[in-house]
Amino acid sequence: MLSGLNHITIAVNNLEQSFSFYVELLGMKPHAKWHRGAYLSLGELWFCLSCDSSCPSKDYSHLAFDVAAADFPLVRDKLLSAGVGVWKQNQSEGDSLYILDPDGHKLEIHVGGLDERLASLKLKPYAGLVLY
Repeated sequence: MLSGLNHITIAVNNLEQSFSFYVELLGMKPHAKWHRGAYLSLGELWFCLSCDSSCPSKDYSHLAFDVAAADFPLVRDKLLSAGVGVWKQNQSEGDSLYILDPDGHKLEIHVGGLDERLASLKLKPYAGLVLY
């Protein structure tokens, strides 16, 4: 029986550049680094950078990271002043910043969780919505 998310691995073209982005800009904690990869963490999330030929998704697939409402303006301003690319404008409930990592992987910095999203859907449902 599955019990949760174990880890996320993303392919990166330049380990040093990606390591700096995820550690210095996003605040992930480094645990190990070698010639072709690194292990980081964010809260309980284990995150791996692996040198490979990166092929970021062209669709809406992305990784979303939590941020407290009080911290959102500071995080947003830090990322935007660092020149991080934006791939989408927020159109859902809660503050979100949709950014690109150095390889073009789509990321979201989001305030709120599933409970807030479900509450907003009750007020403004998606077409064909079924709540369980």
